[in-house]
Amino acid sequence: MADSSFDIVSKVDHQEAENALNQARKEVEQRYDFKGTGASIAWSGEQVLITASSEERAKAVLDVFQSKLIKRGISLKSLDSGEPFASGKEFRIVSSLKDGISSENAKKIGKIIRDEGPKGVKSQIQGDELRVQSKSRDDLQAVIALLKGSDLDIDLQFVNYR
Repeated sequence: MADSSFDIVSKVDHQEAENALNQARKEVEQRYDFKGTGASIAWSGEQVLITASSEERAKAVLDVFQSKLIKRGISLKSLDSGEPFASGKEFRIVSSLKDGISSENAKKIGKIIRDEGPKGVKSQIQGDELRVQSKSRDDLQAVIALLKGSDLDIDLQFVNYR
């Protein structure tokens, strides 16, 4: 019998992120406490640019965007936000969505699987994802439970389980 396997990936549904940003933009445009503050949120290439007249307003817009991402099922672990910085008379926050598993994080995940996972489970780095193989499907389930319980700073999805 061939080995069973699954892939560990970290992907963001860009359509859902786009919808979350549009909802946040509409809320910022309509909310009374944002009127006249120059608050806005928009895509700037691959990044999200938040602008407002004060640091607190910029953080409030970021908070609105984060709540919309959560409602759309996107983990905040995949959102990388910088600190507010002054740009002329306005404050800006630049955020980006993290896609893929960096080689550093892939090595960390592989080490967790080797050290704490069941014996006979092999992990292999393939670009920005990891393939985990084992003869036993129960061992693969144990690895998934182990990784869900571990405190990693990236959002993981488990795909191609066969």
